Amino acid sequence: MQTRIAIYASANILTRPGAVETGAIACLNRLSVPVVKEKTTLGGVKKHVSSSRMLVPIFEKIAYGAGMLGNQMFPAALGIFMVVLVQGLGFPPLLWGLLFFLPRLLDAILDPIMGFISDNTRSSWGRRKPYILVGAVITGLSYIIMWQLYESNSLSFNFTYFLIGSLVFYVGLTIFATPYIAMGYEMSNDFHERTRLMAVAQWIGQWAWVIVPWFWPLLYNPELFDSPAEGVRLLAIWVGLGCMALAAIPAIIVRSPSTKDADDLEDLSLGNIGKNQKTFLTGFGVALSLKPFRKLCAATLLVFSSFQTVAAFSFFIVVHHLFGGDAGAAGNWPAWFGTISALATCFLVIPVITFMATRLGKKNTFLITQAVSLIGYVMFWWCFVPGEPMLMLLPIPFFSFGIGGLFTLMTSMTADVCDLDELNTGLRREGTFGALYWLMVKFGVAIAGGLSGLIMAWTGFSPDASVQVEGAMDGMRFAYSLVPIVGALLAIWFMRDYDVSEARANEIRDSLEKRRAEAVPA
Repeated sequence: MQTRIAIYASANILTRPGAVETGAIACLNRLSVPVVKEKTTLGGVKKHVSSSRMLVPIFEKIAYGAGMLGNQMFPAALGIFMVVLVQGLGFPPLLWGLLFFLPRLLDAILDPIMGFISDNTRSSWGRRKPYILVGAVITGLSYIIMWQLYESNSLSFNFTYFLIGSLVFYVGLTIFATPYIAMGYEMSNDFHERTRLMAVAQWIGQWAWVIVPWFWPLLYNPELFDSPAEGVRLLAIWVGLGCMALAAIPAIIVRSPSTKDADDLEDLSLGNIGKNQKTFLTGFGVALSLKPFRKLCAATLLVFSSFQTVAAFSFFIVVHHLFGGDAGAAGNWPAWFGTISALATCFLVIPVITFMATRLGKKNTFLITQAVSLIGYVMFWWCFVPGEPMLMLLPIPFFSFGIGGLFTLMTSMTADVCDLDELNTGLRREGTFGALYWLMVKFGVAIAGGLSGLIMAWTGFSPDASVQVEGAMDGMRFAYSLVPIVGALLAIWFMRDYDVSEARANEIRDSLEKRRAEAVPA
């Protein structure tokens, strides 16, 4: 009963247009609500209401969020399953590293190309939905197929089989994810509704990180599976089918206007490939020339890469510092750490951030949440106490504000920047901006992987050692607090003068509406 009440309260905060509005569900049941222009004052701040504010019905918010759950479940489960390649199938580190690097390199190359294609697609179902549906099917099926690995196969066969399968998987993921992210940017033109939409999507997506940590005890339970490899083969079927269904939901339910007869899109035929290549490269340059967008990318890179650098250290700190290297004694505590962090993000961070953003603005909310996360990272130094695992849960509500609120705010702010780009260029290029933004995220993962290895080498920590060298765990704990603190402080510095405020966003939107009205023949 308490869980149902908490879920209802969170959803209410995430979806209601404002504290002073009533009939929220009635409002959200209409995609576009004509509202008389007016200005009101709340705490001395001028509020603007557009004459064509787009409010997204709650069922479409949930449908879009279902896609986010599928989008996050795939990589979350992949991170755990990849360990089995080493521990269950005997892959040497070099081959394991190649399987991490090569598919992600292809993914990074294809992302911006897919963004351009999606932005310029003519279709009765809109620019995004056909790719989302096709990508969901390819991704789900290839995920299942690539994990059907057997210990009886040779190492070279398993390596080649998995590499080909993962290349197909990442092609499918790019076809799905790039248009999916762009769809979210264009679902509303309202400054605060964008935040509410992204909050609902991130809230639903966070459940991937509640579920996935418990794959560990399932895979290594001898009563369920004879080997982890057998467990992965079966779990991959459920993950692939489930995520394929979730990823397809936005394509089926979310409404998108037809672009079949659009005359302002590029010709994607092979005969026009030379011109498209030039337009593609020029568009990237124009996008990166926008100072607000560069700030969003830089802040995301700093916060996310610093978080990812030390994220895996929590497992090592729990096992080797709290429990003296005894993984059996550590039991499910590493899983609980990840689960409690995700639950804190769902029921505390995202609702609070959504509430704050509508009153203080997105930039100010970002600055405050990053400052709050600093408290949590400082607390971890004193709360990782040997033999006292409960203490490590105390900083979680604070540190979760850092990474937990990052994508809710940044994706909403990127949608605002897309409006600025349209004002400057006359083009809607959500796919291009989404691809560039997530390219920064993937670049952050690559940086984090390198830094993690350097830090472990610097501290002298060895994952295989039952007893660590003196000072190794202190070094790991020091890095666990310091690296995210530095990243958050630098992100705050970059975002201090971000200038796409609510007032400016409304001015941009009004200018766009006026331009569109003038373009319609009398």
